[in-house]
Amino acid sequence: MENLDVMVLRTLRDWRQAGKRALLATVVRTWGSSPRPVGSIMALCEDGAVVGSVSGGCIEDDLIYQHTQAYASAASGGSSKAIPSGPPGFVKYGITADEAHRFGLPCGGTLELLLEYDPDAKALAQLVSALEAGQLMQRTVRLADGAVTLDEAKAPAELSLSPVELVNTFGPEYRMLLIGAGQLTEYLATMALFSGFAVTVCDPREEYRSAWSVPGAKVLSDMPDDVVIAFKPDRRSCVIALTHDPKLDDLALLEALNTDAFYVGAIGSRRNNEARHQRMAEHFDLEESALARLRGPIGIYIGSKTPPEIAVSVMAEVLAVKNGVTLPRDMEVAQAKNERAVVENDAEGLVCGVARVSS
Repeated sequence: MENLDVMVLRTLRDWRQAGKRALLATVVRTWGSSPRPVGSIMALCEDGAVVGSVSGGCIEDDLIYQHTQAYASAASGGSSKAIPSGPPGFVKYGITADEAHRFGLPCGGTLELLLEYDPDAKALAQLVSALEAGQLMQRTVRLADGAVTLDEAKAPAELSLSPVELVNTFGPEYRMLLIGAGQLTEYLATMALFSGFAVTVCDPREEYRSAWSVPGAKVLSDMPDDVVIAFKPDRRSCVIALTHDPKLDDLALLEALNTDAFYVGAIGSRRNNEARHQRMAEHFDLEESALARLRGPIGIYIGSKTPPEIAVSVMAEVLAVKNGVTLPRDMEVAQAKNERAVVENDAEGLVCGVARVSS
C-alpha cells in the first residue's frame, strides 16, 4: 500500500485529467477528539467514488450525499445533487452532541473541512510528479478563488490556515530499508507496506532472496553497506538489520548511523546487542553519542516469540518513533526483560537462538 496522501492526490489527478468533476476535502481544524488529524485529505469524484478519509466513514457518506449524484434517487422530487463550482468553502461537522453521534465523532469532537471544487489538473500533476521524485512539497491554496501555488519545502511543517490562504506540506513516502530477506523480514515488510512505507529489502544471499514472497517490496542483492549509501536515508527513512550476521549487519548499521534516518536498529538478544556496541566502539571508533542512536534489542516488549509477533513488536516501535511518541522505559525489550528477570541466552551454547554444533 502506497503513501495515503500520494494515493489520494494521484487518484484526484486522474479524475480531473479524465474531465471528471471532483472535490478535495482537507481537515483544517479540530476541537476535542477527532478521528483524523489536521492535514488529512480525501477526494470525492462526481460519481461518488472516494479515496482517502476525513473520519470513520460517516462524514464521507454525508459528503457523497451532499455533493454527488450517488443518492439522487433518494432526494425528494428526484432532484439531483452535484459538486458545486467556485472558490473553496468551509464545512463543520460534529457541532452538537447529536451530530457527533450521527457522524461517528467522539463525544464532543468537532472538525472543520476545506472543500476545493474541481482542483486544477495541471497543478495536481506537477505536485504528484514532485512527490514521486522524492521531493517535499508545499501547496498553497488562495481562499478567494482556489488558485494553487507549489513550492519545494525545506522541512516538514504542520498545516497552516489564515484568512487568505491554506498551506499544507506533502512529503514523499516514508521508506524502510531491511537488511536480510528471512521470514521475519517478510512479516515486517508486509506490515510496513500496509502502513504506507516504501520497502526495500537487501540480502546478498541468493538462498534467502530466492524464497522472497512479498510483492510490493524492492529486493536488492548488493552488499548492505553499499545499499545504505545508495539509499541515502533521510528523516523519513528507517534502516533495520535482521540477518543476525555481523558481516552483513555491522557495516550497514555504521553507514546508517551517519545519516538522518529517524530509526536505526538491529534484531538480536540483549547480549548480542551489547556485543554489537562493543564491536562498533572498538573496531570502528564509534562514539557513544552515535551508538545511542542504535536501537536494540528492537521492538516493544509484548512477550513475542514467533516471527509475526516480533514483527508486530518492531513495527509498533517504528511507528511510535515516526509519530514522535516516547514509549515508557518498561516497554523497551531489554528493560522489560531485565525487570522480569528473563534469562538471557547462553552465549556458549546458542548463537542468535540457534544451537551451536561442535566439531
